[in-house]
Amino acid sequence: MDQLNLFGLFSNPNEPVQINGGSYIYIPDFFPHSKASQYLKAFIETIEWNQEGMMMYGKYVKFPRLTAWYGDNDKPYSFSGITLQPKPWNTELLEIKKLIEPLSGTTFNSVLLNRYRDGSDSISWHTDAEKELGRNPIIASVNFGAERVFQLKHMKTQERIDILLKHGSLLIMMGELQHNWLHQVPKTQKIIGERVNLTFRTIK
Repeated sequence: MDQLNLFGLFSNPNEPVQINGGSYIYIPDFFPHSKASQYLKAFIETIEWNQEGMMMYGKYVKFPRLTAWYGDNDKPYSFSGITLQPKPWNTELLEIKKLIEPLSGTTFNSVLLNRYRDGSDSISWHTDAEKELGRNPIIASVNFGAERVFQLKHMKTQERIDILLKHGSLLIMMGELQHNWLHQVPKTQKIIGERVNLTFRTIK
């Protein structure tokens, strides 16, 4: 299996990286370190976090992370058998939304927040291809806190791409990526601190 490691070493970080059936932009230092740390502290302290879960083989299993859904008040989001009702935008979320929309080329109306408390928190292989996201959704992922490896895996070829998501980084997934690639943030045995990830979306 071919695997490519990309740790933010691009000649032009604003130019989309073309891959087999999709594209993305990764900017490791989109937010200055001090500002990223301010956002991390604010989100940990003020976001209304919940630990959702789902039925699996007749048993209720909690997700290994905390989540929250914010955005326009008429944009609920359904995945893994649950439906999240949005909480109203706060100041920090609106600031970030305004900053990333020009580069993303779209207007976001919702954001899913994930809080990884340590290395044992994770998210398994999945796509963000729910019908309410539209045909070729643009997903902007903002990352604060501990560095974690973000993995992409092509559904047919099994090709792998690893991207180290740094404190203050921005990853924009676009094109047909959600239809051709799975992605995950795996567990790690390293002793690491908290990470907050924001994935901005447009619910149709």
